Amino acid sequence: MKKIIHTTNAPAAIGPYSQAVEANGILFISGQVAIDPQTGKVTEGGITGQTEQVMKNIGAILKEAGYDFTDVIKSTCLLSDMGDFAAMNVVYGKYYPENPPARAAFAVKELPLGVLVEIETIATKK
Repeated sequence: MKKIIHTTNAPAAIGPYSQAVEANGILFISGQVAIDPQTGKVTEGGITGQTEQVMKNIGAILKEAGYDFTDVIKSTCLLSDMGDFAAMNVVYGKYYPENPPARAAFAVKELPLGVLVEIETIATKK
């Protein structure tokens, strides 16, 4: 059985998708971009500020669903420029100080709203 997860502490979906879906003890979080849920605007601060906002958004969705960052098993990071990888990695790593999840990172031609980073996440209960 699938359960739709939604929180006002993360940006609302900007298309026909859910913030997250939980099925059989696995949480699938849609790609999160650097939108501040309070203002609805893209966060400033370059790749560092945007990655921080993305991780806050992921954290809010995890919390709403009853998970936390230690439950994350896989992330996919999409970057508009691989030159931003190292700076993104520093911020991302703060959220996974021990036993980080599996991860893939890709450079893409363009991301929604002109953002610099998008991260999708999969988590499971221990």
